[in-house]
Amino acid sequence: MAPKAPKAKQKVQDDQREDILHAVVLADSFETRFSPFTHERPRCLLPLANTPLIEYTFEFLANSGVQDVILYCGLHTEKVENYINSSKWRLPSSPFRNLTLLKTSSNSVGDFLRDLDKRALMTGDFLLVSGDVVSNISIGPVLAKHRARREKNRNAIMTMVLREAGSEHRTKPTRRRPVFVIDPEADRCVHYEEMSHREKNDRYVRLTPEMLITHSQLEIREDLIDCYVDICTPEVLSLWSDNFDYQSVRQGFLSEVLKDYELNGKQIHTYIVADQYAARVQSLRAYDAIAKDVMSRWTYPLCPDSNLVPGQSYHFGKGKIYLEQGVKLASTSIVKYRCVLGEDTSVGEKSIVGDSILGRRCHIGKDVVIDSSYIWDDVVVGDGSSIRQAIVAGGVEIGRNCEIERGALISFGVRIADGTTISSNSKITRGTSSEEQESASKGGHGLETDDSDAASIASSHLVYQNPSANLSQSSISTLNTDDGNDEPYYTSSRRGSVPSEPSDGIDTSKNRDFHLEAAASILDGLQKGDLPENILLELNSYRMAVNANPHEVRRAVVAAFVKRISTLMEGDTSSGLAAKSSEAAVKEVLGKYNALVERNIYDQSDQEQKPDQVDFLLLVQKEVAGKVNDESILLFVAKEAYFLELVEEDGVLQWWEDERSGADGLGSARALMEPFIRFLQEAEEEESEEESEEG
Repeated sequence: MAPKAPKAKQKVQDDQREDILHAVVLADSFETRFSPFTHERPRCLLPLANTPLIEYTFEFLANSGVQDVILYCGLHTEKVENYINSSKWRLPSSPFRNLTLLKTSSNSVGDFLRDLDKRALMTGDFLLVSGDVVSNISIGPVLAKHRARREKNRNAIMTMVLREAGSEHRTKPTRRRPVFVIDPEADRCVHYEEMSHREKNDRYVRLTPEMLITHSQLEIREDLIDCYVDICTPEVLSLWSDNFDYQSVRQGFLSEVLKDYELNGKQIHTYIVADQYAARVQSLRAYDAIAKDVMSRWTYPLCPDSNLVPGQSYHFGKGKIYLEQGVKLASTSIVKYRCVLGEDTSVGEKSIVGDSILGRRCHIGKDVVIDSSYIWDDVVVGDGSSIRQAIVAGGVEIGRNCEIERGALISFGVRIADGTTISSNSKITRGTSSEEQESASKGGHGLETDDSDAASIASSHLVYQNPSANLSQSSISTLNTDDGNDEPYYTSSRRGSVPSEPSDGIDTSKNRDFHLEAAASILDGLQKGDLPENILLELNSYRMAVNANPHEVRRAVVAAFVKRISTLMEGDTSSGLAAKSSEAAVKEVLGKYNALVERNIYDQSDQEQKPDQVDFLLLVQKEVAGKVNDESILLFVAKEAYFLELVEEDGVLQWWEDERSGADGLGSARALMEPFIRFLQEAEEEESEEESEEG
């Protein structure tokens, strides 16, 4: 028996090592998408809602139970090291047992991972993430599933965490879209490629006959956000070392390993989340979208008022406004919907700040307009200037009566002289490259970068091309939807919190943001059982903040109603919520909260045409279209709304006769309405006969 003791002890030690979760963080992106800011500061230290990006990544790791972290540094290593050494992550109270910084001269992710393999530091599963990930995902279930799969199959070498969203979600890249071909029975990725929506020859997924023969089911998913969070085994590093052609994680490594499955037998699996948040700040467009998500609390608890960095003192206020201590607002200044203002920042008389983030110690003069922009620490803006949809880095001085046009990027320490206009697309920096030319005007200090890489500029969707490039200039986070399409976009998510995003009519960031914010707020009130008047009060504040029209308000109400009704129909055994019939679910929601519909329909009068009522029914029809279990919702909403006198007989019949209600994809929900329509038509005929007899 004596010889077995050391083996038992060794097994305990192995189990303990297995329980310790390691993470490898890439502090260098090996990209230039954030130029000119990354000329002076690494991307992981750039502020997102006034908090360095690396803080969000570390919070995600800490919340996931990671104990050992290796931070790989490339460019600006000293700045990263100085920041980490003075941060809370070096304190004895840090949740990390070990935090190791490694310097590398690598020029790509591939070189970095091969270097990591040479160091032989990874002996078990580890989490591979970038230093610009923002996520509130719980990694525990992902890790458990990965390890259970490894117990059965040692060839399952990697699990990718993907987030379910719409194919046009604002945090997704627009130039080239990732497409994952997945075996849903095994959660296994069998093919990966990136497609361009602008190239006609690049719109088809190329599958081999063997894939179709081997797998009974395959899902082609373009609705997934790849946040580059991977659970890897040491074998992943070995594969990188075996092939020096691998340079990128997806287009290089993932694509090629899947193609070589017949040779290496290695399998890569997926874990898809729907109700949690994960995204990578991999471009300026993503920076804008994720900053808005942080302010809108989609990333909770990673929000400004969580005060992730010691010394922060943000408080959350009405209209999603976050103010730190020492903020000074003039009595005639206006801070509109969704803003963050850092400590000791002041806003002068008659200045307007909306949908923007201002860092610490900023001084905003009088009669200034700042809209949908990001102003970092220690910025001075002179009287009468305007900044729209731009990024202004720390220490910048903008003179009086200047105009910073949409898409402009002004780097650290630049001085803009009085009366200067910085045009769209401009990148202003203190650099001295021979390819740069003076642009800060007389009395200023700064050079305009002549960036010849038009493709990289266009891909950011923050710096806009000329009109011939056919890129929308409606907002920083343009979604590139077809403005002529009056059909709403439907996400393929089966479990998302808000089932649709707006894309009909005018497509602007404020339209989309209003829909998402308002629908989520209404849904939250429905779930909590809030009083209708309280939900209406908050809805009206959103409406007035962005000047939303009645159609947009109705759409938000419908999206929330349909989601809540669908949830009641499904039930929830974990919370003791029994499944209801579609009729009962509709009566519960519409019966209690019909005021939300009534207050937004304005044609309940003697007027002959009922456009608001028709619009309401069309929105319900479009929201349930294609969802087999939900299509009966339309019938019961129409009947209940009719009996509650929210819609009238004429309104329902005009909807039925409207050609939009018979459009492709909407027919099955419409078909269920036929008996009710016949009932209304017969009632109308009887009423006409009675009137004629009386006459």
